[in-house]
Amino acid sequence: MSRLVDWTAPALTVAGGDVFPARHVWCVGRNYAEHAREMNAEPGNPIFFSKPATALVNDETIDYPPDTSALHHEVELVVVLGRGGRRLGPEACLECIAGYAVGVDLTRRDVQSRAKQAGHPWEASKGFDQSAPLGAIVPAERWSPDAATPIELQVNGQVRQQACLGDMIWPVGALLSRLSETFSLQAGDVIFTGTPAGVGALEPGDHVTASIGNLPQLSFGISPEQ
Repeated sequence: MSRLVDWTAPALTVAGGDVFPARHVWCVGRNYAEHAREMNAEPGNPIFFSKPATALVNDETIDYPPDTSALHHEVELVVVLGRGGRRLGPEACLECIAGYAVGVDLTRRDVQSRAKQAGHPWEASKGFDQSAPLGAIVPAERWSPDAATPIELQVNGQVRQQACLGDMIWPVGALLSRLSETFSLQAGDVIFTGTPAGVGALEPGDHVTASIGNLPQLSFGISPEQ
C-alpha cells in the first residue's frame, strides 16, 4: 500500500549525533509554587496541556510570533520517553525516560489571558510555530536530575528565572505517573515539566540563554516576525 502523505516525525538533536523522533508534546502548569502564585493561582494538582510536536525547534533564531504583544519565556526541564504505558508508578515512569534536555515554553500571554477571561480554550497561546525551543538531548544513562540541580534563564545576560529542580511540587517520576493516569504514555513523547517564577516578556532583538545543571545550554535569539 502506498503512503497517502509523505511525512516523518520531527527529529530532535541528541548529544553525540543521534536523533530523537518526537511523537507528542505534553506540558504541565503549576509545578513550581512561586510561579503558580505569580500567575494568581494556588499550587495544587498539575495542569496538563499539549503542544504539537512541530512546535519543537533546535533553531538559533526564533521568529517573534504574530497576533501577540506579550511573548513570554518559561524555562523547563524536558524529558523524552523511550517507552511508555498507562497507569504507571513513579519508578516505572523513570525507567521509561530516554533522555533529558533544556527547553523553553514560549507563551503568547495576552492571547492566553483573553481566552481565560472569556472561558475559551487557550491552546492557541501555547501551540504556535517555534513555541518549544529545545536544547540537545542527553541520554538518561549519562545524566539525571536531583533536587540541587539549578535551573536558570537569562535574557541579554540578565537573570530572569532561577531555582532548583527540588522546588518542583511534583518531581519527574510522580509527574509522569499522574500524566499516565489520564493518558497513555508513548515512546517519542516529550514532556515539559513546568517552570519556576520569573516569567516575563521577550522582544525582537533579545537573546535567551537557558541552562539546567550541566545539560547542554539552550541559546537562541528573537527576530522580528517573518
